[in-house]
Amino acid sequence: MKSIDLSEKLALFSSHWDPHVVSDYNDNDVMVVKFKGEYPFHKHDTTDDFFYVLEGEMIMDIEGQPPRTVKAGDLFIVPKGVVHRPRAEKEVKVLLIEPKGEPNSGDSDRAPAPKPRI
Repeated sequence: MKSIDLSEKLALFSSHWDPHVVSDYNDNDVMVVKFKGEYPFHKHDTTDDFFYVLEGEMIMDIEGQPPRTVKAGDLFIVPKGVVHRPRAEKEVKVLLIEPKGEPNSGDSDRAPAPKPRI
């Protein structure tokens, strides 16, 4: 058991859309990621998608609904099966929680990120 400095972990990489595992929580990966630009629309059939914005601001596009702004300190959960796309005009730093082995790309054509542990 130890505390994890998320700012320190985020300083270890500069890539976007490349989640890095910082801890385990039950059968989940706890990850940090940086976003800039837009990710493809996708869905996860068997799990919700967890986003907690640490720094900056992102937009969550939900198919058939108006875009949602998610600011630093905000938590946003996309229910399983819902088609969505995160995007950000400026770099945003986000905490993610996903079941181990869940591809971050969902059902999109984008290759899943490798999710290295830092």
